[in-house]
Amino acid sequence: MGRNILFITTDQQRFDSLGCNGGKIARTPVADKLAATGINFTRANCNNPVCMPARTTMFCGQHPLTHGVTCNGINYSSGEKGIASWLKRKAGYKSALIGKSHFEPMYDIFMKYRQNRLAFEGSNGPWLGFDYVELALHGLYGGSHYTKWLMENHPEYAKGFAMAIGGKGGGDTGAPEVMHNPIPRELYHTDWVADRTIEHLDTLDDEDNWFIWMSFPDPHHPFDPPAQEQRRIDWRELDLPPGNPGSDEKIQEILSGKPQHWLDYYMGRFCNPEGTPSGVVPRNLTDDQIREINAVIHVENELIDEACGRVLKHLEGKGWMENTDVFFTTDHGDMQGDFGMVFKGPFHVDSLLHVPLIYKPAVTANVKPVQITDPVSQVDFVPTFCDIAGVPAPPWVQGRSLPLTTDDRRERAITTWDSQYRRVGMHLRTIHRDGYTLTSYLPSTRREGGRFPFIEAIWGSFGKIPLYKGTEGELYDHRNDPHQWHNLWDDPGFKSIKSDLLADLYDNMPPARTPPRKVVTPV
Repeated sequence: MGRNILFITTDQQRFDSLGCNGGKIARTPVADKLAATGINFTRANCNNPVCMPARTTMFCGQHPLTHGVTCNGINYSSGEKGIASWLKRKAGYKSALIGKSHFEPMYDIFMKYRQNRLAFEGSNGPWLGFDYVELALHGLYGGSHYTKWLMENHPEYAKGFAMAIGGKGGGDTGAPEVMHNPIPRELYHTDWVADRTIEHLDTLDDEDNWFIWMSFPDPHHPFDPPAQEQRRIDWRELDLPPGNPGSDEKIQEILSGKPQHWLDYYMGRFCNPEGTPSGVVPRNLTDDQIREINAVIHVENELIDEACGRVLKHLEGKGWMENTDVFFTTDHGDMQGDFGMVFKGPFHVDSLLHVPLIYKPAVTANVKPVQITDPVSQVDFVPTFCDIAGVPAPPWVQGRSLPLTTDDRRERAITTWDSQYRRVGMHLRTIHRDGYTLTSYLPSTRREGGRFPFIEAIWGSFGKIPLYKGTEGELYDHRNDPHQWHNLWDDPGFKSIKSDLLADLYDNMPPARTPPRKVVTPV
């Protein structure tokens, strides 16, 4: 029998949300124990700070530019380069995906994509190489197994969820997408994902090799966990996050030193349609609204940690824990009040790029606990899974198996951003290396990406859309500026460092897929 793999992912969770990574609010003892007894990668970066590109990279082991899902709304449904089918062919692994997928577009009113039809077809796969799938999204958004289950068994709780990307205010402060959800905890999708994972584990035999991707939809907005659980953390007792400058004047001063869309988004001149619900203007958010959003996110992170604990305890009860490799990570982060902003978008700073990544190797692997500070990224998961299974990595893979000791050095992590809307047309290329993050802006385009008149009518003109020449950029020294408030791009004292990082970035830029995949929906 080979080693089993439990791949746990969340959605839009910050690096500093965990106690083991400096978090001081949410209680995360399960993740903290995994980090203490395994490998905590303290400089893991996402390869793209939105859902579909990042998740596709974790699935196939290629950078977004190469696999072609460079933004949300691009279909990746063949599975021909997916980890599930590879492990099945090469090592006979049984596989399951339970929770959020988002490998196909979710904006799908005609149910074109099978991801959104599976539940209503009464199907649990196979799909994308997974033998078994049971999907959950954000509340009742889209067609998922969780949606169908809740509507069939507990329809009285259907109205308790906030609408994802709707931006409607709620909670105590009118904060966007916060909702006091009356649903009991045991019916909420976090515990549902854990329950379904446990039930699926019980269908497997001791002799089976398995790969299970357990994917929680939280803490991605909407922020609507069970109201009874929201009492855990009183938002009134929270401080603003350390990355929040503390005043409107200071925020504007800091953002004035960054490329144009930063300040324009904060002021409401650019509505950031690729990362923020419509109508949200960061400058209009009150400090209390930021505190309430953060309090609810911390609650969601606690619920996830407890759900993971139940699954791990079940594995121990089955006697499988010693032979199971466990990963915990996310797709990207969230601003959560840093720079006075919330949600995500084309902002390549740690709030979005720096993600938690914990790897607890199986006891039988005999790997010593360690903290690794070298940069790694999501492109490294597929080769790591293959090493665990004892099979070669697929020929298309661009990453390297995650290091197990500090002797296995890594130099850089690369992140890219390409706008899904042709009217926005921003293209960012980022490298993190040697304690610096550098982002180079390519010339803006107006012919690449999707064109959606109906959505554009809702969003208006997207506000004041920047037109970058290709000379703009950002450079941050993390050791002296941990919150990335000071852009050193034009600082003559950093000219040599900037030149070196730019050369390294483009020397290691992954090749782009030809022809590019088309943006087919807004999300």
